[in-house]
Amino acid sequence: MARHLELGDDNCCFVCGKENPIGLKLKFDTIGGEYVTYFTPEKRHQGYVGITHGGIVSTVLDEVMARFVHSLGHNAVTGEITVRFKRPAAVGRRLKFVGRIDEENSRMLMTSANATDEQGVVIAEASAKMVKVAGNEAAR
Repeated sequence: MARHLELGDDNCCFVCGKENPIGLKLKFDTIGGEYVTYFTPEKRHQGYVGITHGGIVSTVLDEVMARFVHSLGHNAVTGEITVRFKRPAAVGRRLKFVGRIDEENSRMLMTSANATDEQGVVIAEASAKMVKVAGNEAAR
């Protein structure tokens, strides 16, 4: 049975919120059944020198999947996420993040995403289980 959870939006999301002064303020588009955003990490996003922190990459992968689910009207939250890093993400190099919905049942949506560099080389891949919850209508 789905739990009740109100999912509000006050424009302060770390990844997409326009009102978050320290947020990434990313914009997303639906292109051919996938959800897409671009992000160019800066020095302030690094872990090791010149390499984007894996937590930042993971966060954007999660967001591209979760926002896609919500953009389609589903009231769901990330229940489980797996991220596999393939290559370092260089600071200052534009990354493309693409999310998709692979499967849906009555309780959850199975999603996947990847991040690629400017040459199309895969930096990281993710899969997530988005658990449907009862509550308000998904913010659009």
